[in-house]
Amino acid sequence: MAAIAQPGILGGALDHLLQTHGPYKLLDHWKQGEFHHDVVVEVAPLADAPGAIVVIATNCNGGVKEVLAFDVVPDRYALWNARCPDNAEFEGELPPLKAGVRTWRHFDPCLLLVDDARSEIKPEHRVRMRGGGWRMKDDGE
Repeated sequence: MAAIAQPGILGGALDHLLQTHGPYKLLDHWKQGEFHHDVVVEVAPLADAPGAIVVIATNCNGGVKEVLAFDVVPDRYALWNARCPDNAEFEGELPPLKAGVRTWRHFDPCLLLVDDARSEIKPEHRVRMRGGGWRMKDDGE
């Protein structure tokens, strides 16, 4: 797992997966607020990624914060429930975690979700997401 996170950026982590596991399949990309992304990929399980599903958590600049391995795709909100168990808007149970690693970029992700969390979107142009964090308003909102 550490080898996947070691390049420090999403592109490098995906390159590592490609070189060590062969082709991967991008399954999903979940944003939570402006500053957190979870990229979900399916790989052939090997020693440094013991599960077939790898979740790479990044900051807004693609810096890798965390890499998690599962046998099945976790529910997005179950993942956030595990990260922020005191947040009543997140629910669900994670499948068994096969392996995980955090990098120096990791910090408490719940801090991104508080009502007065930093935002680069002007208040009149943003909407609070389920669980916290901001996104741009859609047309008509």
